Amino acid sequence: MNHHNNSTSTSSTWQVDHIGIAVALLDPAIEHYETLLGTHHYGRERVSSQDVEVAFLDTPTSRIELLAPLNPESSVAKFINKRGEGMHHTAFLVPDIQSELDRINTLGWELINQQPISGSQDKWIVFLHPKSAHGVLIELCAYKK
Repeated sequence: MNHHNNSTSTSSTWQVDHIGIAVALLDPAIEHYETLLGTHHYGRERVSSQDVEVAFLDTPTSRIELLAPLNPESSVAKFINKRGEGMHHTAFLVPDIQSELDRINTLGWELINQQPISGSQDKWIVFLHPKSAHGVLIELCAYKK
């Protein structure tokens, strides 16, 4: 049975890009996840717009992004202080981030970013507030053109 309302849904154009996991220290987390997933990380980089350093690990169907704060005032540091290490966000790759931003605004959902900001791996990103997504921080990302 299909319970989806396709009149406002563009989920068919959304695909899971990565799962973000907040960690206090990147190096030991990388080692643990490499052992768990039986793979090696790649693409380690600093994302100044978010004050984090990230590392990615591939899985057959998606990726894991480990995020470590670069300063104690960053949102990831505050997240870890409040909730501890763990699941931070789910990111969806979209073909056109501006049209999705406009659509989400039209729906009246709360965004953390009103405009796309620069993220890792040469992508634009925006975050949808967890209050609008049943407690989940959702990141939308799109490759820069």
